[in-house]
Amino acid sequence: MHATEYPSPVLQPPVGGEHTSAEIAQQPALWSRLADELASAGKRLDAFLGNWLQDPRNRVIFTGAGSSGFIAEMVADHLDAQWPADLRAVHTTSLLSHPQLYLKPDRPTLLVSFARSGSSPESVAAVELVRERVAQTRFLDITCNAEGELARRGQDRIDTCTLLMPPASCDRGFAMTSSLSCMLLAALCAFDAAPWPQRLQRLHCIAELGRDALSRWNTEIAALAATGHTRVIHLGSGPFEAWSREASLKLLELTAGRVAAFAHTPLGFRHGPKSLLDRDTLVVMVRSVQTLSRRYERDLLDELRRDGIAGKLLSIGPAVEGETDDLALAVPDLPDAWLAPVWLSFAQRHALHRSAALGLTPDNPFPDGSVNRVVQGVNIHRTA
Repeated sequence: MHATEYPSPVLQPPVGGEHTSAEIAQQPALWSRLADELASAGKRLDAFLGNWLQDPRNRVIFTGAGSSGFIAEMVADHLDAQWPADLRAVHTTSLLSHPQLYLKPDRPTLLVSFARSGSSPESVAAVELVRERVAQTRFLDITCNAEGELARRGQDRIDTCTLLMPPASCDRGFAMTSSLSCMLLAALCAFDAAPWPQRLQRLHCIAELGRDALSRWNTEIAALAATGHTRVIHLGSGPFEAWSREASLKLLELTAGRVAAFAHTPLGFRHGPKSLLDRDTLVVMVRSVQTLSRRYERDLLDELRRDGIAGKLLSIGPAVEGETDDLALAVPDLPDAWLAPVWLSFAQRHALHRSAALGLTPDNPFPDGSVNRVVQGVNIHRTA
């Protein structure tokens, strides 16, 4: 099924943004489909991973470039807390330029690659690099493209497992939307320590929350897109620190850099970045489900409201008794990492309609080819 075959509950698609709009809207349907596919793939994944996560000598490196790298950051710490093995996120763009900092030849390493197309030069080179420099390796490729280089090269290799996302997740628009959320949720399901039935139940629950989120806030998103803020600051902590980077990247991409977007943590914001605030600045804070985190978030929200420097302040997150956020959604007992795709649907829609408000075509905000859907112009260097 193609992206445009899913009914869209989001705002009326802007001219030139039909693919992106449909790909944002299709996400809950794809998450439900992913749950069904993972129910069948669970035994294959368990067999491939074996006892790898139980051994503290073993490493798991989650990797990707751009948005795919932010997937790695959103899942790694949450999963690392559950296993004796060392699980961490390293962008391919860092792995290739500084391999000596991240690869240990004598530490068994599982490289988990996130890739929409599976054909970007960094994705392919990272696999080759790890295979060359580490004695004992395994590879899990989470990708949306069955015809991509990663999927093709991994065929029939006993050291490689390819986990394909539903075909419609391979976005036709410029920005990664449904591809990102599917790969993120697939990684959480594949590596979570909970029994498979509980993991799949969580995924179905997220799909329902996603449908709820997409039916809300359309008026608010339209108003935000029309305000003309020249700066947007996204704030988040824990897994939402990477969420804030991804939200900022979406806005930068779809507005072709015309809106300056920044990402910080609530606690780190006071250490210099607060100087960015002016009357043309929109601040968006995504709230955690963790009580301790919410206290720090509330402190900053109260401070920013007292200061009155920002043009607009918006908080979004789980509905919590006794607290009032601007955009809130009742959520069950789920960790922040699992909820990240739900809150991302807000950031994706804001970026889509801000792009259109600027007179751009969101499906292709760079018609001159200066920035490409699949990165180009990368030379891979093997030696210093």
